[in-house]
Amino acid sequence: MAVSSSTIGGSKQEETKQSSALYSVEINGKCGYIDGTGKIVIDPQFDICCRFSEGLARVRIGDIADGKWGYIDKTGKYVVKPKFDEIREFCEGLARIRIGDIPHGKYGYINKKGNIVIKPRFDVTMDFSEGLAAVRIGDIVDGKCGYIDKTGEYVVKPQFDRAGRFSDGLAGVRAKFGGSGYIDKTGKYVIKPQWHFTYAGVFSEGLARVFTGNKWGYIDRTGKIVIKPQFDETWDFYDELARVRIGSKYGYIDKTGEIIIRPQFEYAGDFCEGLANVRIGDKYGYIDKTGKYMAKPQFDDALSFSEGMARISVNLADKWKHGYIDKTVKYSYQAAVRRGLGLLRRPCTCNDWWQVRLHRQDGEVCLEAYKLSDCGPIEMLWYIA
Repeated sequence: MAVSSSTIGGSKQEETKQSSALYSVEINGKCGYIDGTGKIVIDPQFDICCRFSEGLARVRIGDIADGKWGYIDKTGKYVVKPKFDEIREFCEGLARIRIGDIPHGKYGYINKKGNIVIKPRFDVTMDFSEGLAAVRIGDIVDGKCGYIDKTGEYVVKPQFDRAGRFSDGLAGVRAKFGGSGYIDKTGKYVIKPQWHFTYAGVFSEGLARVFTGNKWGYIDRTGKIVIKPQFDETWDFYDELARVRIGSKYGYIDKTGEIIIRPQFEYAGDFCEGLANVRIGDKYGYIDKTGKYMAKPQFDDALSFSEGMARISVNLADKWKHGYIDKTVKYSYQAAVRRGLGLLRRPCTCNDWWQVRLHRQDGEVCLEAYKLSDCGPIEMLWYIA
């Protein structure tokens, strides 16, 4: 099997960040972590493992019905032993946890030692952002939302039907009979509720998306509409661009509302670290901010870049295999054989193809590569077989 891609240069800072980052993998039904070279750093032993955030990663032992969640550090040591029914990533030093089954369980917060610092008493919670967290008491019909500080005390009493996280000092809220608006951290309206705003999003890079008249647009911090509602769906701005949907196609706009990358994709992700994952037909690839393909659509699934790497998936003979690519996609053939990893690509400047075959021999994963033409250096995309 062969896949094609282009090469992207990375900075020394990105290389340092990548070298210290860990990435989750699944082998024989258990999850563990590898480093940026593909070396297993934390042996597969968990039933579910998630990405690292603020130095810790969520892991689960047991099945979805009876399993418990805890946190590990980058050595694989438990910092918080599995004992919670649900946990979230750490944000600003605290993490959301649930004790009890849905829908009767309650949510609270723990610190990085695993100590409960805000007693589980809420029906819904959000991550802390800018020192405050939105919480709800009651069900989705009659419950009310407010904001607490890191001691668990209310800073803004429950009074809203909907409450978003704080960003740039403002949070979008909705009252049942007053439309959506934005408050500051004292609970005072900075942008008064407006009937025609049926949704008020999070401010990101100075703009927030709003839904009005069955279309999506953007407002600034004064509440002024700066990008006219005209899109069928919008997302937050990242790296100065926001993805939008017109009809069934996805593209990208800048902060003036000008279309920078025309809607042409069946799916498009946010720009992360300068690249975005997109789908044409049933294949995923990556583009830069000009819309140029840096990895042509070839993967059966592809996630956003994080800490210099992106997870990709391929379907080999009805068996899914998962791995990671970096922004240079440079791995030597010899290193791939040592690690039992595979998938070669052709350089973008010529028709140099390598045919790749993975097979098992005496219990070991082997990779065979056959060069079909002679030009340029070989470069590699890899996955754990």
